[in-house]
Amino acid sequence: MEDKFDYSKAVAELEEIARKVEDPETKLDDIEALVTRSKTLIAECRKYLTSVKEKIDSLDEE
Repeated sequence: MEDKFDYSKAVAELEEIARKVEDPETKLDDIEALVTRSKTLIAECRKYLTSVKEKIDSLDEE
């Protein structure tokens, strides 16, 4: 069973990633992994928002 995407949790994780990237103590290798994770999260958020927009648009057409 596929987990339902949680937009709020994704945004919270992106905010945490931003804090870590801005922290001077974060190592370069860690930043690379964080950036990769953020790209995945951003893509998932865009997909989710697009699907929500399509649902709203279909309601407008009814």
